[in-house]
Amino acid sequence: MARHRKQPVPTAPSAPPRPARARSRLAAGLAGASAVAATLLVLTVNPAAPPAPDRMPDGGAAEHP
Repeated sequence: MARHRKQPVPTAPSAPPRPARARSRLAAGLAGASAVAATLLVLTVNPAAPPAPDRMPDGGAAEHP
């Protein structure tokens, strides 16, 4: 008669932490927060000086004859 080993007690599988996934989620969250902060900053801050009279307000160069 063969002897059998005692079967191990089943335990809940513990998944090892995935630092790469956490790192990518953190990077995505920080990029999103940075974009929101930049947008709010642009919308709330007034320019330091008015545009020069010889420049167009959209940033393009004015055509002179």
